[in-house]
Amino acid sequence: MQNFLDIHPEVAAALKANKPVVALESTIISHGMPYPQNLAMAREVEGIIRAEGAIPATIGIIKGRVKIGLSESDLLNFAQNTQVEKVSRRDFPLIIAQGKDGATTVAGTMIAAEWVGIKVFVTGGLGGVHRGVDQSWDISADLTELMQTDVSVVCAGVKSILDIPKTLEVLETAGVPVLGYRTDDFPSFFTRSSGCPVLQRCDDLKTVAKIIHAKQVMKLKGGLVLANPIPEADALEVAFIDKVIAEALAEADAKGVSGKAITPFLLKNIVERTQGKSLVANIALVKNNAKVGAQLAKALAEIEI
Repeated sequence: MQNFLDIHPEVAAALKANKPVVALESTIISHGMPYPQNLAMAREVEGIIRAEGAIPATIGIIKGRVKIGLSESDLLNFAQNTQVEKVSRRDFPLIIAQGKDGATTVAGTMIAAEWVGIKVFVTGGLGGVHRGVDQSWDISADLTELMQTDVSVVCAGVKSILDIPKTLEVLETAGVPVLGYRTDDFPSFFTRSSGCPVLQRCDDLKTVAKIIHAKQVMKLKGGLVLANPIPEADALEVAFIDKVIAEALAEADAKGVSGKAITPFLLKNIVERTQGKSLVANIALVKNNAKVGAQLAKALAEIEI
């Protein structure tokens, strides 16, 4: 692993001392938001995690080396470099062997986090089952990773562009616990509810940490999802965002956009159609998840001392 893995000294020291560490993805920087908002968001999210008493570990690949914890210049590279490729499980050997730059997706970040023992990961929204799956068979690798990788993910549900009921059905079949943080309803990224129930509501993070710990002790493989709704003040109106998503999906279909290009295309299209409102909401929910994720990492570290 030392041939292609670099752990930031601050992150390494925190892990050795059993201090709380929170993993962060780099795809949200390179493919999820435009510059310079992406860079500002990455800095703010790391700052929020530090303010809550945990250590941020943004993960990405630079010249074939997996970086667990990025420098300021690394963050800038991911924010500005349009040639960075998205990296999931299948992509790691290709990117590393050829010495390329790669931004880790939810799945990719979970893999790298597990390599070094990071147990909590914060993102915006999960990937999932795409609409029209009966024709495309497009199902995000995030779901298959949650089946096998022991990392808990704090998110605002799955991205609203996806088929949420089918996504939750896949997670149920895979045995992945889906908990709602102070909510009975699974959130829908830009909005607070999808109309689908969570497995269990948890009103305090100590309970969530105990559940994660029990899962680890019993050696039950796979992750856990903590669904944390976007703050009410930042949520978009359901009818408004549903109409925008439908229009964006229709345009993507007309242009033949598919595969790993579909999500960046749709998010960019939605930002344009909402005149930036969706971007503001996206940033707000990520920051909210960062706060909750840092607090969860602290609660889990206290159990494991």
